[in-house]
Amino acid sequence: MEWIWYFTAYSFLGYCLEKIFARLTHSPRQVRRCFLVLPLCPVYGLAMAAILALGGEFHATWEQVFFGGVTATAVEYAVHWGYERVFGVQFWDYSDTKMDVDGRICLPFSVAWGVLSLLAVRYIQPELHSAVSRIPVEWGTVWMTMLGVDAMYTARTLLRWHDPELLSLPALRRREKAS
Repeated sequence: MEWIWYFTAYSFLGYCLEKIFARLTHSPRQVRRCFLVLPLCPVYGLAMAAILALGGEFHATWEQVFFGGVTATAVEYAVHWGYERVFGVQFWDYSDTKMDVDGRICLPFSVAWGVLSLLAVRYIQPELHSAVSRIPVEWGTVWMTMLGVDAMYTARTLLRWHDPELLSLPALRRREKAS
């Protein structure tokens, strides 16, 4: 059950990071999410789960940055590819960024993911592990149900309209009224 909490925590932290990044860069897309209701960006949760599954912390800082960056970038590419193939949507596009691959990944963000993985593994994960170990199993079951319901509604919305901008309840309500 601990992995669902790790996924959730890192997905939420990723959501917060996306909001901060959007604000700092004055992005026209201020609504940055990948679930309909829950403030989660699953690519972050999946990337950190993959990094932790590889064994987490490496001895040398450069190893953590390198392998964390490579792992997170591989997950980012796969998730982007999956979103395009399954749902017909793109949540991000790095085409205007130097050294991109198909607009799905790019070198500057790969380096950022490496640094973020170092910070997460060394400073966040020990505290998160301690907190997660105290969560009752029943809460995990309830949380997985909520996550599953939200994921189903999110998938339905994306499959129906192929528009990630609808992943907020007000935007979805406006769209459904217009249909």
